[in-house]
Amino acid sequence: MNIRKASREDLSRIGEIYVFNNRANYYPVFKDKIYSFSKLQVISIIDEYFKFDEVLESIYVFDDGLVSAFMEIKETEICKLYVDPFFQNSGIGSELIEFVIKELKTNHLWVLQENDKAISFYQKHGFHLTNTTIDIENTNKKS
Repeated sequence: MNIRKASREDLSRIGEIYVFNNRANYYPVFKDKIYSFSKLQVISIIDEYFKFDEVLESIYVFDDGLVSAFMEIKETEICKLYVDPFFQNSGIGSELIEFVIKELKTNHLWVLQENDKAISFYQKHGFHLTNTTIDIENTNKKS
């Protein structure tokens, strides 16, 4: 299996995957150039979030010689699932989600209402919209 717990050596790839996915998926929704292209940087996201033991211990990576995706899991919630854009649509995300559902008993997550691609992906893996929304600065979350 190509899925394992993340280690400190994975942090640069995790940060890189996170930053580029965040820009691609959220900049079109929030249109915040300063955050997306100035504040959101690989080193700063590692230093401000990913390097802490309690976060790193909750991350699983897909590694087939190159870390090409990661998931962050808290208890039974999928908090983050990001696949490097160059490797999307190759089954990596499906392998990750099937692993955490089976092995870690994950059963819920939230996704931006505007993220149709993610909603479709999660629905293909048995997740269902609950129509619960929380307004946050003109943004809706669906769980």
